Amino acid sequence: MTNPKPRPLTLREVSEASGVSEMTVSRVLRNRGDVSENTRKKVLAAAKELGYVPNKIAGALASQRVNLVGVIIPSLSNMVFPEVMAGISQELDGTDLQPVVGVTDYSPEKEERVLYEMLSWRPSGVIIAGLEHSDASRAMLKNAGIPVVEIMDVDGNPVDAMVGISHRRAGRKMGEAIIKAGYKRIGFLGTKMPLDHRARKRFEGFTQVLAKSGIEIADQEFYSGGSALAKGREMTEVMLKRTPDLDFLYYSNDMIGAGGLLWLLEQGIDVPGQIGLAGFNGVELLDGLPRKLATMDACRLEIGRKAAQIIAARQQDDYDNSEGTVELSPKIEFGDTLKR
Repeated sequence: MTNPKPRPLTLREVSEASGVSEMTVSRVLRNRGDVSENTRKKVLAAAKELGYVPNKIAGALASQRVNLVGVIIPSLSNMVFPEVMAGISQELDGTDLQPVVGVTDYSPEKEERVLYEMLSWRPSGVIIAGLEHSDASRAMLKNAGIPVVEIMDVDGNPVDAMVGISHRRAGRKMGEAIIKAGYKRIGFLGTKMPLDHRARKRFEGFTQVLAKSGIEIADQEFYSGGSALAKGREMTEVMLKRTPDLDFLYYSNDMIGAGGLLWLLEQGIDVPGQIGLAGFNGVELLDGLPRKLATMDACRLEIGRKAAQIIAARQQDDYDNSEGTVELSPKIEFGDTLKR
């Protein structure tokens, strides 16, 4: 499918939308000049609705672009994203493009601010985690006039291109493996889900598969903030004291799963005979655990590489041949905590 080359919005379009001159729009957006408060509000509202971001390098470079690729991720402490960054850096190495990182802390409002500042420097492309954004962020991405690649997820409609895995399919695959192993009393432990869209989608796929086999989640426990390893221990203890007949625990990520595994082994509980466990992400740091946690690789390095490839290809005006959707297929690693 042909991907039309995007075109950035201009002051004229903001001028037409707000009903004032381009000069007035410019003064408002640069926060200069004597402009009435009513006019200022009209201009800012029109700019936000259109997704217009002022150009901080206008007139400085003939190309009106800098050789930077904005990479917007929710966290630097989450072990998932450094590997994605490694893939992006590896692929851009040898090109004129350099990645620059912005962190949103999983906040839609902060994502708007980071994106606004990033786009104001007119980067050559944007790689941004997730498909769910505020209306203002989506408008900015859509009208930036540069390649945009949304990463980590393909369960939705991208602004431009997307690279990732289907988290609903990942949840279904893990559910199928757990059912096939004969487990029936299943507990779920995860993060607070309103802003963790990918964990929510895995949970949806997981529960759909269980429902088809007549199985319901027997218990659930959620957390936010703090050490994931410690939280995994705490939640596992709480859940099993509340529902002691569970025979499987499915964790939304490997770190809380590792905490749960350590607590169970300390209690002398037979894993995976008495109770099975599985996480998600395939975090290599956990390979040194007493037993290898069952998990699913999220294809992080490859996601970073593929996203950077799309940006680099489109810098060569190769819009017709650059991919619009790249779906990768994670595999289950059974480890020592999920019976085959």
